[in-house]
Amino acid sequence: MEWVVLDVGRKALIVAFQTAGPILAIGLIVGLIVSIFQAMTQIQEMTLTFIPKMIAIAIGFMILGPWILETLVRFAASMISGLPNIVR
Repeated sequence: MEWVVLDVGRKALIVAFQTAGPILAIGLIVGLIVSIFQAMTQIQEMTLTFIPKMIAIAIGFMILGPWILETLVRFAASMISGLPNIVR
């Protein structure tokens, strides 16, 4: 029984990393680009990084949203369909 719980937890973590990873990578890349720009121009405005990150992440969600939703729905369906095996 404990192996089933560990397997479900492992699958949940993999799905979480798969769905959150691309969005976090977009935020990281945009943040690095803005930081390099700030270092080159010596603009030390702290709020300058937020707007480009928010816009990039919103665009990322618009582009990757259907894939993320499909992945989450597929995972939820597999968990629900495997429920009788877990209960045994």
